[in-house]
Amino acid sequence: MVDYGPTADAAALLARYDRPGPRYTSYPPANLWRDDIGAADLQRALQRVGRSGEPLALYAHFPFCARKCLYCGCNATVTRQARVVDEYLDDLERELDLVVAALGTRAPAVQLHWGGGTPNFLDDAQLARAAALYRDRFAFTADAEWSVECDPRLVTPSQLTTLRAAGFRRLSYGVQDLDGDVQVAIGRPQDEALVRRTVAEARAAGFEGLNLDLMYGLPLQTPETFARTLDAAIDMRPERLAVFGYAHVPWLKVHQARIDAATLPDGPARFVLWRLAVERLTAAGYRWLGLDHFAVADDPLTRAFEGGTLHRNFMGYTTMPASHLVGTGCSAISDVDGLYAQGEPKLGAWRTRVRDGALPVVRGWRLGDDERARRAAIMRLMCELALPVTALGDDADTVRSRLVPLADDGLVTLDEGTIRVTTLGRWFLRNVCMALDALLPARDAVQPWSRTV
Repeated sequence: MVDYGPTADAAALLARYDRPGPRYTSYPPANLWRDDIGAADLQRALQRVGRSGEPLALYAHFPFCARKCLYCGCNATVTRQARVVDEYLDDLERELDLVVAALGTRAPAVQLHWGGGTPNFLDDAQLARAAALYRDRFAFTADAEWSVECDPRLVTPSQLTTLRAAGFRRLSYGVQDLDGDVQVAIGRPQDEALVRRTVAEARAAGFEGLNLDLMYGLPLQTPETFARTLDAAIDMRPERLAVFGYAHVPWLKVHQARIDAATLPDGPARFVLWRLAVERLTAAGYRWLGLDHFAVADDPLTRAFEGGTLHRNFMGYTTMPASHLVGTGCSAISDVDGLYAQGEPKLGAWRTRVRDGALPVVRGWRLGDDERARRAAIMRLMCELALPVTALGDDADTVRSRLVPLADDGLVTLDEGTIRVTTLGRWFLRNVCMALDALLPARDAVQPWSRTV
């Protein structure tokens, strides 16, 4: 069993710390961004980066799904028409041309990630075309990492062969849970045999790295059923697993209201599920990285974690050293030269903006010096679990005072000029980072978000 630590029992800690808070894939988190950031702001930021010659990470959003999963928090559109996808690729090409024109060069790129929605909703020809849109416009380095998210219910051996031939080396399957009752409750039926078959097909196609996404806190989950899911996932032996806590936010994602809230595990029950995941995965030889990722010992993500070079952005944890992320496609987010910029999330409005020749930015945030420093500090804690107090600059004393109660509870140590997250504190990593967040009180009045445990 995992050691909770000597200073407090689990129930008391959960009562104190399991509250809504950011996941810190950005700082400030997106729910605080402003709508006075627009296309011109992103264009100027891209121009500066293009002149610098710095490498980019690229994200492409494909919003299409065959059906809506009830737990989903992503921007997704349900359609069954291939024509809609072809038109989307036409407009994605237009947006990419706008990005390249702003950069003023065929910029170097070290990473391309496709998310959604369901990228493998596209057929073979559409997948090959989409890959060519990026390869033709950016100068990918020899070791660039191409990764793609796939739905195992839709994937075919032909798709996998097409993706591998296009240059994708890493693949992530959305599994969430393998219990039949849980799957019915979240509107995502997919039996274990199907998942095992598609894992084997990905290996046969030559993918070098495989990730499985799992989720705890789903309706009807119990320790017994989730343990079976974990054991099955371990038996498939992916190089990486991500285990996310389900965020039930029906006020933001209306379709989640179809989930019976009475069937959701409460806070203590969620924690039991999360602890079970950590115990089972680490016992099976996976390293617990950062907040919610796990990888085998010789995986590049593990080596980056152990070597202090792990990075975190909107795509999660990554080994890629790019300072700038350029997102394209409906709702995609860019993080370029201290500017966050989010694309139009509504498909029709996104198309209109792109066809009018404008980068489809609807909101964002321009980071000041203090926010840049806090972002760097928070991301360092999320990736390395330690931070020199000097990294906090003039606010060091204030942050230390906020951390004293957490230190008293055994979540951090504040010795020798370094903030270190303890073994106990890892369960509450988001809470530790919240102590560095100067904007948290203001955001409390904006809207709530998911719980921290």
